[in-house]
Amino acid sequence: MDIFLAILPAIFWGSIVLFNVKLGGGPYSQVLGTTFGALIFSIGIYFVVQPELSPRIFAVGVVSGLFWALGQTNQLKSIDLIGVSKTMPISTGLQLVSTSLFGVLVFHEWATTISIVLGVLALIFIIVGIVLTSLEDRSQKTEEKTGDMKKGIVILLISTFGYLVYVVVVRLFDVSGWAALFPQAVGMVAGGLILTFRHKPFNFYVIKNIIPGLIWAAGNMFLFISQPRVGVATSFSLSQMGIVISTLGGIILLGEKKTKRQLIGIAIGIILIVAAGVLLGIAKA
Repeated sequence: MDIFLAILPAIFWGSIVLFNVKLGGGPYSQVLGTTFGALIFSIGIYFVVQPELSPRIFAVGVVSGLFWALGQTNQLKSIDLIGVSKTMPISTGLQLVSTSLFGVLVFHEWATTISIVLGVLALIFIIVGIVLTSLEDRSQKTEEKTGDMKKGIVILLISTFGYLVYVVVVRLFDVSGWAALFPQAVGMVAGGLILTFRHKPFNFYVIKNIIPGLIWAAGNMFLFISQPRVGVATSFSLSQMGIVISTLGGIILLGEKKTKRQLIGIAIGIILIVAAGVLLGIAKA
């Protein structure tokens, strides 16, 4: 039962972008709707859990949420440009690399020799996995598609920076997940409004995309529930499994066309990135 709870964040988070794309509206309406959904859910959780909210905790949570909005907006922009099945493995890999390196340099993780070996091996797996999942179709390779891929990578680097700050700022100030949930959602909405208002995102699609926001917040909740049951390292590793759902969902449910060569590359790349997530979880343990 505990492992099942720990897998739920991956299921929820892996399906968010599939809902976003299916519900439509473009990246700006999608991210704004998602933030509203997260806020609605977090308000309910706040009244149930009633965590302590000091000005410091609230400020840290808001900053975290602002940068999540930066990460999510640019991830959705990349999906709009190069598709789910290319964006999500690259995005997940870059997040794993950035958070792991930050953990090593700032929090002095990987303190033992075995941790260093596992961590470096994981980073190699991620890099190879990213390369394999981003393979282009040789027969349909055009200057325009190559340009889209380069632009998508740049957008994902910005997205990764947003997600990195979203994760590490809470840890830097030692704020518990339950306490951060509500102020994070406030920051998410604020960030969503700041990043999208010039693009006139307010339409019916915003309302529809509240659903992915509820799903994201539910995944966050189950992560907090599972951590004391299975440990932070295990919960972290299992949460990375969402890449399988999002990537395969992009191909199967959204109908993104791939050649046999690309499918093989994506399959091997996913396996490597998931294995890297497990190794990083072990290295942090």
